[in-house]
Amino acid sequence: MYLQKIRSTGFYAMKESLDKTKIPQHIAVIMDGNGRWAQQKGAMRIFGHKNAVTAVRECVEGCAELGVKFLTLYAFSTENWARPKDEVDALMELLVETIAKEVPTMMKNNIRLLSIGDVNTLPKKAHNKLKEAIELTKANSGMTVVLAISYSGRWEIREAVQSIVEKVVNKELKIEEITQEVIAANLNTKNIPDPELLIRTSGELRISNFLLWQLAYTELYFTEVLWPDFRKEHLVQAISDYQKRERRFGLTGAQVK
Repeated sequence: MYLQKIRSTGFYAMKESLDKTKIPQHIAVIMDGNGRWAQQKGAMRIFGHKNAVTAVRECVEGCAELGVKFLTLYAFSTENWARPKDEVDALMELLVETIAKEVPTMMKNNIRLLSIGDVNTLPKKAHNKLKEAIELTKANSGMTVVLAISYSGRWEIREAVQSIVEKVVNKELKIEEITQEVIAANLNTKNIPDPELLIRTSGELRISNFLLWQLAYTELYFTEVLWPDFRKEHLVQAISDYQKRERRFGLTGAQVK
């Protein structure tokens, strides 16, 4: 408890150094390093996943306190289904437990939950718990937490292409009417703004098939911190680094200024 109080004090001190007018409105996070964190401690990989719940809570609370509007967490990719069955089963059970525990907190803090991904592939219990949480929090008007689960960027783009082709075949859409806006409107994230900042933990320098369309102009931040150790202070460090960058969107520095 004492150490937690010290960390909290550090967060609030660091928070004051941020430019409140330049807080990213949408942050996406690739939560990486759970398995390595557990292995460093001589434990099974699922031990790392269980301890990652604290990092999720810290990240959600920190974003809410800083005024972030959308937080997207890469929880489980379509490729993760190929992991050992006992790990996948344990992850699905952990998903059910975590959602059940966190919904009251989301309601208390006016947080809405959404999901992106092929959620129909989830085990029935996990799918039902996710749908229930989304329904319970749908009227909340504070920050939106988006769980990317059974998700991959290529899968999402394929789904969008199939949807658009179907509309063309049914003569609901002409080929020349297919614009960037039409493509974006057929993605899972159609009602969610593109992320301004992507954080990836564990030192890996790749985006791992995450939000491939949406990250076109997102600022990327990589940290060596393994996800179970991620705290609010690390969030502030990422945002501080983001605020030092010049976002040009293809323009020159002179044009931006």
